[in-house]
Amino acid sequence: MEILVVGTGAREHALVRALSLDPEVTALHAAPGNPGMTPHAQLHDVDALDGAAVAALATSLGVGLVVVGPEAPLVAGVADAVRDAGVPVFGPSRAAARLEGSKAFAKEVMAAAGVPTAEPRVATTVEEVAAALDAFGAPYVVKDDGLAAGKGVVVTDDRDAALAHAQACLAKDGGTVVVEEYLDGPEVSLFVLSDGTDVVPLVPAQDFKRAFDGDAGPNTGGMGAYSPLPWAPDDLVEEVVATVARPTVAEMARRGTPFVGVLYCGLALTSRGVRVVEFNARFGDPETQVVLARLGTPLAGVLHAAATGGLGALPRLHWRADAAVAVVVASEGYPESPRTGDPITGVDAAETVPGVHVLHAGTAVRTTEASDENPLNLPLLVSAGGRVLSVVGVGETLAAARRAAYVAVDSINLGGAHHRTDIALEAAEAAAQG
Repeated sequence: MEILVVGTGAREHALVRALSLDPEVTALHAAPGNPGMTPHAQLHDVDALDGAAVAALATSLGVGLVVVGPEAPLVAGVADAVRDAGVPVFGPSRAAARLEGSKAFAKEVMAAAGVPTAEPRVATTVEEVAAALDAFGAPYVVKDDGLAAGKGVVVTDDRDAALAHAQACLAKDGGTVVVEEYLDGPEVSLFVLSDGTDVVPLVPAQDFKRAFDGDAGPNTGGMGAYSPLPWAPDDLVEEVVATVARPTVAEMARRGTPFVGVLYCGLALTSRGVRVVEFNARFGDPETQVVLARLGTPLAGVLHAAATGGLGALPRLHWRADAAVAVVVASEGYPESPRTGDPITGVDAAETVPGVHVLHAGTAVRTTEASDENPLNLPLLVSAGGRVLSVVGVGETLAAARRAAYVAVDSINLGGAHHRTDIALEAAEAAAQG
């Protein structure tokens, strides 16, 4: 089978890498892809948001499956265009992707399906926001209703800061915000594959949203992740499938908008039980990097089964016992104003660390004139985004996986870059203590 992966980030690189290890995959393509994918996939300079162009590419290549990675193409209807062209596609339709494209719509679906979640109030004016903030009290949770690349949520004890975030969201065309009650307890990410009827869960992971150690600083798209979660309840996956995933998929089917793809369940394990923090309509980044690192079952057949209604006949997935830790290397100024264009070195050295692979997120290749640093005028790898690389360490324990990842991070040179040093630290220490 030939497969086309749509997207540019570390999530898509993780998908390409996993698919490249599948003996059933005869060729891989990525549109537009990134420089890190070139050992495994042919890159195509196609706009990921242009459904007609993606569909035309898939048809011309004769691929047997298209995997749409990011949320923006899904919300733009790229999966619809590919399906209309007769090509199997892993990714929900535009209508089904509203589960991520609109927080208010997701809350409506959860209410209809009886899914446990934070109590919401949808607001379209500053006055409505202020009333909701006062009704719930601190900590205040304010979410942009639309897509915000993982940075549209503010959780704060500062009412003025919460109101300011809401005002910025409302200033957009058709701006709407969702104000919610605060959910206590640790957060967990669980991906559940769906073919519109059946569901198959993957393994839980935990990501780190704040920019700096100790959960300080602004929210980001994610600064790292790890799996497994030794502290999570043994029956967590079964509970989420029964109370969240199956009811949601059934409700979407009842509405005539079956959900085909991966339902990202962002969860809080509160003192009152499991609650949904948010839904996404695609694999999470950076959680995908650690989840796929642990998957023992070949990926292509699993994604194709979801795309073609065959999940019910799929054998049980096999998971490696190893732990995986991903550390994101971010550019200077991320997330507010990331600097780009800085040379990156040491990636090859990082990948010589046992158990490590490096996934590209925001990179590009630049040609320059010969210099003392580059006498042969070789193409330079440079930063091209806020989150630049995901360094993934795999080991027998979380502590071993952390060690590998951080040794590799220390091999990478990127001017002004920053990363968190505490990814999976608490969990690894607790696991080591028994």
